[in-house]
Amino acid sequence: MPIFSTNPQKQKHLEQQLERLGIKDKEVIEKFIRSSGPGGQKVNKSSTCVYLKHIPTGIEVKMAKNRSQALNRFLAWRLLARKIEERKLGEKSEEKKRIEKIRRQKRKRSKRSKEKMLRQKKLRSHKKQLRKTNLKDFA
Repeated sequence: MPIFSTNPQKQKHLEQQLERLGIKDKEVIEKFIRSSGPGGQKVNKSSTCVYLKHIPTGIEVKMAKNRSQALNRFLAWRLLARKIEERKLGEKSEEKKRIEKIRRQKRKRSKRSKEKMLRQKKLRSHKKQLRKTNLKDFA
């Protein structure tokens, strides 16, 4: 198993996850490439971006969130494990459930529900107008 310079508990959790999924470090191609983006000269000279490819599944991961190669490496392995787990579990994965929930929330309303909502808004507006006229009578 790869050794990371992170919290030992986090590393142990990741190792357990990799073991549970049956991911061996021999099955993974790991490359370090130059990052791009903010960071100036430091980013242009050092290879902080981590590229992982799981050969049996063909899943590829690239991580360049931080300037630290060690942290990017840990995050890349964690992302790779998550993607492989999603593929194995399919629809049951937590990430897919969360994404599907957001998709349902953003989905366009049906014509019938939109009309119902607009009727409710008009009723509410009418009630408020009636209150305004009643308040003017008392003033």
